[in-house]
Amino acid sequence: MKTEFFPIVNEKGEIIGKESREKCHSGSFLLHPVVHLHVLNSNNEIYLQKRAKNKDVQPGKWDTSVGGHVDYGETIEEALKREAFEELGIQKFEPEFLYQYIYTSDVESELVYSYFTFYDGFISPSKDEISEGRFWKVEEIEQLMKKGIFTLNFEYEWKKWKEWNPNHK
Repeated sequence: MKTEFFPIVNEKGEIIGKESREKCHSGSFLLHPVVHLHVLNSNNEIYLQKRAKNKDVQPGKWDTSVGGHVDYGETIEEALKREAFEELGIQKFEPEFLYQYIYTSDVESELVYSYFTFYDGFISPSKDEISEGRFWKVEEIEQLMKKGIFTLNFEYEWKKWKEWNPNHK
């Protein structure tokens, strides 16, 4: 299996190094960039994916529509388009930047670049990475928060999303 390499960045997102996926996820807390895409339909429902059981971080939990690492040598925009296609089969969409933030879990530190898009087209979840996916009503998500259903990162970002989008309060 080919070793994946991620850029190591400072808090501004400037590349200061390069390291393997294994090292970044080993408790080294080397800051590396990731992309998130929140996919909303015309009913203002948000698509969530259930992480496959074979994922190394939070398997079997519901998570952001699209989320993935930026590969070394790849731009944020390239990673966003690649991940949207790999995870959901989405090719034509107009991402809008929301915000960036640092998220630290028990094994890693990520500089998250978060976007959203409206999309009513066909979605084809990757069977390798996603066990299932569907659109959720805001009320459903609110009722299930802090019950072990969602990834910790999604729950953290959901708070940021509600601050950014007052219509989702």
